[in-house]
Amino acid sequence: MTATATTSPFPTPLRSFHIMTKPIGPICNLDCRYCFYLEKEKLYPGRGNFRMPDDVLEAYVRQYIESQDIPEISFAWQGGEPTLMGLKFFQRVVELQHRYADGKRIANALQTNGTLLDDDWCRFFHQHNFLIGLSIDGPRELHDRYRVDKGGRPTFDAVMGGIDLLKRHHVDFNTLTVLTREVAQQPQAVYRFLKQIGSGFMQFIPLVERVGGGGEMTFAEPPLLNVLDDPDSPVTPWSVQPHDFGNFLVTIFDEWVRRDVGRYFVQLFDVQLGIWMGMPSSLCVFAETCGSAMAIEHNGDVYSCDHYVYPRYKLGNVADRPLRELTVLPQQVQFGLDKRDKLPKYCRECDVRFACNGECPKHRFLRTPDGEWGLNYLCAGYQRFFRHIDPHMQTMAALLHQGRPAADIMAMIAQAERPPAPPRPPLPAGARAGRNDTCPCGSGLKFKKCCWDKAHA
Repeated sequence: MTATATTSPFPTPLRSFHIMTKPIGPICNLDCRYCFYLEKEKLYPGRGNFRMPDDVLEAYVRQYIESQDIPEISFAWQGGEPTLMGLKFFQRVVELQHRYADGKRIANALQTNGTLLDDDWCRFFHQHNFLIGLSIDGPRELHDRYRVDKGGRPTFDAVMGGIDLLKRHHVDFNTLTVLTREVAQQPQAVYRFLKQIGSGFMQFIPLVERVGGGGEMTFAEPPLLNVLDDPDSPVTPWSVQPHDFGNFLVTIFDEWVRRDVGRYFVQLFDVQLGIWMGMPSSLCVFAETCGSAMAIEHNGDVYSCDHYVYPRYKLGNVADRPLRELTVLPQQVQFGLDKRDKLPKYCRECDVRFACNGECPKHRFLRTPDGEWGLNYLCAGYQRFFRHIDPHMQTMAALLHQGRPAADIMAMIAQAERPPAPPRPPLPAGARAGRNDTCPCGSGLKFKKCCWDKAHA
């Protein structure tokens, strides 16, 4: 019997994709003033319970593993604040992952504000190899400016307590720092603070948020006003300014490349080094196209991207349609291609496009110098940064291609920047000394190691 080919109504399933999981939706124990996700509660009016039900969790875990033809499946748990789900929920997560793993390795990453951690949580994280992302915005005065609890009280001490617990239980963690307008103006203070508290892996996320309604956050039908395509929506007062963003990156890169390569890891620098080596971007914002990084809400609704959780970008629900189909719907495929195809001519001709690719479409709301819509708000900062790091990135890429560690660049820079030795003073008239005597020029060296040749020329 000969098999006959059939035509599927869906594109070829993605070999791999990424889902940011929101098991408790936008619900959080903090009230960070810049948080773009807290407003998503309006997507589900009248809903009092934002906890992911067990049947949705099981369907999601099973489909997420089954849909990907790769040896390791990476789950990312975010919120809101995912630890509000309680430890039993994540014990159930691990149980389901083991049930449906089918020989694949499972990795878990959880992003938390750290304020609810205790010994039980940390023992669990260590036992099951969870990678913890800890949100902290730098030293106390910067962190507490926006990251406050529901009563408006500062949270720095509680977050530091969470870090101490993670260290005590040997839980791997990295830090995520939101670059607000104020944070971006203090690059050295922030970078050195993160090193001081033991953050070996750092993420810096530029805050670029806009509001609708002429400056007020407004809600309409559909529930959330999508300002992504609105040219009249201003950025919030706490959004980073492009010049400060570029200066922040340049300043910490200059310190990192001279002192910290191989000792501290900055996500953005690692991603760009890979790009300079000729590899595809490992971070979606710098990839040529997107669409393979989605978000799932507490009830199983899947959206095109974590930053596009709006009604028009809802793909469906895992209870109604398999995840492998949702990820390749025509609207999602087009969403990913639009990142490349809608890039303005100014960007397509830019000398650092290879490193940027227009960055995240969410930030493309300015006009180019020739008036075309779609320039990235952070363009000026990125251009300065990419052009500044180019010589050092080329050097590190060459070192790695030669099989040498990128960290060798630190000695190379130190040698190149070492000031030249001061000229030796002339020998006093009639000065005489034996070969092993102290040189009469006053250098402190033996005569044979210093001015012997000069004196006997």
